[in-house]
Amino acid sequence: MTARQRSADIEKRLAEDASQFRLLTGDRPTGALHLGHYFGSLENRVRLQNAGVATFVVIADYQVITDRDGVGPIRDRVLSLICDYLAVGLDPARSVIFVHSAVSALHQLMLPFLALVTDAELRRNPTVKSELADTDGRPMSGLMLTYPVHQAADILFCKANVVPVGKDQLPHLEQARVIARRFDDVYGRVDPQRPVFPRPEALLSQAVNILGVDGRKMSKSRGNAIEIGMSADQTAKLIRRAVTDSDRLVTWDPERRPGVANLVLLVALCTGRAPQDVADEIGNGGAAALKALATEAINERLAPVRARRAELAADPGYLLKVLTEGNAAATGVAEQTLDEVRAAMHMNYDDYDRRR
Repeated sequence: MTARQRSADIEKRLAEDASQFRLLTGDRPTGALHLGHYFGSLENRVRLQNAGVATFVVIADYQVITDRDGVGPIRDRVLSLICDYLAVGLDPARSVIFVHSAVSALHQLMLPFLALVTDAELRRNPTVKSELADTDGRPMSGLMLTYPVHQAADILFCKANVVPVGKDQLPHLEQARVIARRFDDVYGRVDPQRPVFPRPEALLSQAVNILGVDGRKMSKSRGNAIEIGMSADQTAKLIRRAVTDSDRLVTWDPERRPGVANLVLLVALCTGRAPQDVADEIGNGGAAALKALATEAINERLAPVRARRAELAADPGYLLKVLTEGNAAATGVAEQTLDEVRAAMHMNYDDYDRRR
């Protein structure tokens, strides 16, 4: 069965009983979230949470330093992510939102996991290979080399059995599946009826390729992204700069007219319409009409999110409370998992009193 077929099967099972699933997802706090995140992952997280899936959301602050020399304004960025999460509809009563650095038991899984992988396997990982190719002779950090194992620890600490990913992220999930299987083979089980770690499955996201206003991939670092937290005026100003072309007739043609198609797609996503219908409506209105419609659609779609976000940003004490409670919940889960790992490895030495 292909990854796409398995993902479709998971969707069917979700509709029947979402409570059988536990999900892990998250982001690195390297900048503001934007429309690519909103339509590519955030909406889906809220959908799954609301369906009844036990949801864990990691703000991967430790992963910031895999490929950077410093952390930057990381505290502000963490709080900004929490603002975005809550504003779009993640509910701290139903989703555990936590930061890497606060859950030490999660990171203790790295040591036994590292014993289950080889240097060659890590270097074959697409993200690691890409980083190695881009180092330009600069040594790659040990943290970057072990990045796939760190992601496996994120997934397996909470025993997530489903992970929303794009096709390009499947090798990372496969590494987590390999580690789960090898742990079972090498160290065994505490409960003979089940392995310590489930083998997580991919819930493949629908490909939504949203470009930045300059025609390149929308990115935190390129200054081409329509951020969730932008004002309506900032959004309008950015869209006025958007790359289109000289053909006045607006058509839906992603291959030959990517800039125009990108704005058409944004209108379609924001209004729940088909891209072809949006293009047909604008017709000979040209780029000016398309940009005006895109500005209106985006600002209208994000208006309630932005209003809620402004309220949240004005109360950092509440944001820290959400994070503190999420960290505590994640720590409790991680410590339970670590206890089971130690028992499977016969490294549990704290039960002397119970044996007397």
